Amino acid sequence: MMDIPEDFLHYVWQFRSFNYSGLATTMGEKIKVISTGLLNKDAGPDFSNAKIQIGSTIWAGQVEIHLKSSDWIKHHHQNDGSYDNVILHVVLEHDEDVVRNDGSILPVLVLKNRIPQTLLDKYYGLILNLNDFPCKIQVKDVDPLIVDSFLARVVIERFELKTTQVFERLAQLKGNWDETFYHFLARNFGFKVNGSPFELLAKAIPQHYFARHKDHPEQIEALVFGAAGFLNDGFKEEYPAKLKKEFEYLKQKYNIKPIEVSLWKFMRMRPQNFPTLRLAQFAALIVQSNHLFSKVMDVKDVSELRRLFENLPVNDYWKHHYHFKKEVEDVSVQIGKVSIDNILLNTVALFLFAYGKHTASQFYINRAIQLLEHLPAENNAVTERFVAAGIKMAHAFTSQGILQLKKQYCDQKKCLSCGIGIKILKNEK
Repeated sequence: MMDIPEDFLHYVWQFRSFNYSGLATTMGEKIKVISTGLLNKDAGPDFSNAKIQIGSTIWAGQVEIHLKSSDWIKHHHQNDGSYDNVILHVVLEHDEDVVRNDGSILPVLVLKNRIPQTLLDKYYGLILNLNDFPCKIQVKDVDPLIVDSFLARVVIERFELKTTQVFERLAQLKGNWDETFYHFLARNFGFKVNGSPFELLAKAIPQHYFARHKDHPEQIEALVFGAAGFLNDGFKEEYPAKLKKEFEYLKQKYNIKPIEVSLWKFMRMRPQNFPTLRLAQFAALIVQSNHLFSKVMDVKDVSELRRLFENLPVNDYWKHHYHFKKEVEDVSVQIGKVSIDNILLNTVALFLFAYGKHTASQFYINRAIQLLEHLPAENNAVTERFVAAGIKMAHAFTSQGILQLKKQYCDQKKCLSCGIGIKILKNEK
């Protein structure tokens, strides 16, 4: 038998996937499993509230599982009072008797020769699979309801993980939701490649600076491009020269320290995604939108949410430039639909969920989920692999679940914690 992890034994015990014929302890007492108990993922014994008949006595308590019975000593359970109520020690191999604190020998059930070979073969097949993800071949045969149910669970897991980041930033910003939203929105504007410098930009210019210049779009543009480090050169063109002059004054007024311009990435990018054009769009959004966080919290319709990011008043200069000093014929200055949907998915939906958690409002949590269900599924290298394997990608709710599944379960070979993997293994006969 190849090496197996302890959590595989948890699976075998939890789902009773072992041969029940002639169950007995190592001391020869007959065993009847009335209830395996509840899996405990926190500290303490592995299963609680189990009910086991040993000989003529029915015991209620906890079950501990190890690869070897000597692991009880190795893990120092003999010194932990939370293990005093263990009624059965389930092991793969028995190599040492364990004595309770009251002097009695802890009953042991050995599973080594009771696990079906078909189950072992399936488990090894998943874990040792060199495909893009372990169940690439089998997933198409799993009931779609099982798949959808587990994806729904991991979407919430994904939201919960990201919400932790929101709460951390919210605490740093003294509970200011508008400013926190502004920071995350800025990072989202940079997408994967320029997310970090965009985030640094948001930290360099607090949102309330912009509020003082709402009636002067070019001053807002000067703040954005100046703090981003793009106004250090000399310019012959009127627009960038004017921005530079404006920023020289604003920089002194607000004591702004521009970020290093070298942080912005242009290499191997389509001009439409150049950070300079994204910064122009970001500045235009600031000019156009007052209290954007409040608006996204209030607007329920997806088409209305999209309109908040459409038809931005981007300066005409950018209709013929992707970069300062580089003139081109025609440039589409508006944010594309795919990019807008990305913002709705990664910032708006996240903040709806986070605000719902913070205020204990199921209303906003439901709105976050509904938003994902009304956005198209993401199309990337990960989702393409799952589609090829037979998963139907109906909307962003599904694709977000797939991304979480791949990162937190497939890549880490956690098939025994995955509802899809468990279903495949349960069909071992």
